[in-house]
Amino acid sequence: MIRVVVVEDSPTMRAILKTRLEREGDITVVGAAANAAEGRQMIRELDPDVITLDVEMPGMNGLDFLEKIMQLRPTPVIIVSGSTQKGTDTTARALALGAVDCYAKNESSGGLPMEDMGRLAGLIREAAKVQFPTRAPSTQRVATEARSSLSERPRLIAIGSSTGGVEALQVLLGGFPVDCPPTLVVQHISPRFAGAVAKTLDQHCPPRILLAEPDLPLKAGHVYIAPGDDRHLTVGGSMSYHARLRRGEPVSGHLPSVDMLFHSVAETVGAHAVGILLTGMGADGAQGLLAMAQRGAHTICQDEATCTVFGMPRAAISLGAAGVVAPIDHIARHAFSKAA
Repeated sequence: MIRVVVVEDSPTMRAILKTRLEREGDITVVGAAANAAEGRQMIRELDPDVITLDVEMPGMNGLDFLEKIMQLRPTPVIIVSGSTQKGTDTTARALALGAVDCYAKNESSGGLPMEDMGRLAGLIREAAKVQFPTRAPSTQRVATEARSSLSERPRLIAIGSSTGGVEALQVLLGGFPVDCPPTLVVQHISPRFAGAVAKTLDQHCPPRILLAEPDLPLKAGHVYIAPGDDRHLTVGGSMSYHARLRRGEPVSGHLPSVDMLFHSVAETVGAHAVGILLTGMGADGAQGLLAMAQRGAHTICQDEATCTVFGMPRAAISLGAAGVVAPIDHIARHAFSKAA
């Protein structure tokens, strides 16, 4: 049984969330708090597996409360977000602070969808699998280098991430130079929040960060994030590159797929690329990173100690696809260290 604490200022919303979750059979709401103060006490006393958190609350807002949770008692948090632009911007910031995922309220009413086909329950189940290990200081973590073929500045960087990825991307891209090579990112996220995530990252990282657009020329100093809709993000071109967004079926269970991006980079850029695979469930990106490594690209996986979920990097490492395994705060250095 997955034990959940709901933190939501609306009594109606609290009741709906409790009813919706407990009809699943494997989820129980052990506490429902109206504000951060009540939530803090319930979390301390009830030790839930997952927290659902409304970010727009009176008193201490959801962002401040989330930050305290992640600092003092790391617990998987699902953000229940408003449908306004303010709501999506706040949700993006919450993901960057360590929230596992987000669940959007109804666009027209601001309430919960009448029927979500078990989506919220699915997010709760996935969040319950997340572990927050005690992390040693970065000075005590040493990257494992199996091989490294990069001998010049990369022409393009490709990044894949999923659960916990927004927080990881903020750390990684925060270490990128302002004139970094063109960089493409597939982060598994709802299209409703993709633009806000790009905006949040852009505010906190040196390069210019924006959503990818069809056939957009790729420029140095720019990071292009997949919009998160029903289109795969790939790269086209030869010496100069452009973004490609094409509709299709899910690959490795995802649309957009990290594997699709990495395979296209392997074909188009070859040994002149860097591939980076970050935290996430499942195995999306593992085969694509292997294809990049086989073409001579410099390949890097986030280590287990700093991953929210080690699934995607673990799958790639097990295939022998990782040239370097490093903590998240070291990856930017490894991406450029061979590019003298």
